[in-house]
Amino acid sequence: MAPKSGRKAQTRERILETAARAIRRGGYQGIGVADIMKEAGLTHGGFYAHFDSRDAMLAAALERAGQDAAERIAQAMARRQAQGSAPLRALVESYLHDSTLASPEQGCPVAALASEMPRQSAPVREASVRRIEGLIAKVRDALPPEAPAGRAELITSQMVGALQLARALGDNEAGRALLAANREALLAGAPH
Repeated sequence: MAPKSGRKAQTRERILETAARAIRRGGYQGIGVADIMKEAGLTHGGFYAHFDSRDAMLAAALERAGQDAAERIAQAMARRQAQGSAPLRALVESYLHDSTLASPEQGCPVAALASEMPRQSAPVREASVRRIEGLIAKVRDALPPEAPAGRAELITSQMVGALQLARALGDNEAGRALLAANREALLAGAPH
């Protein structure tokens, strides 16, 4: 039998995993404590043993969603780079891959939640800013050192916006075409 603190940590992780998927799937407003606890297979009453408030859970869930998405992107980038792709190409092709249309609950939380971020509580907005800054840093790291100032922010904005619009069009020919056009535009003249 696991120690009590180990069980508590596992339960918190289960809540965070559930909430991280749920916010990317349905947005912040669609997330109720009771719903998250039920989806995690837990009772509503146990929530406050893990979080002080719904907003504390949302901020932590956003962090978790960002970490999960960053790990998936890093793995996809590593596969592409192992096949000879330059870092920026690997990042753009991974972030704007057609598979991101079908499963927003596993994708980038910035693209899933950007329009809702400014209307959240201070702790959730602060977590949002960290996620955006982390994504910009990931793009900056993929750029060559001589890239002009502001290029990482521009590329990040286009990637996030392209993914949002493609998802609005749907997991169909139009959504995939929009992603393809943005991949092409972002990588025009970039090293392979």
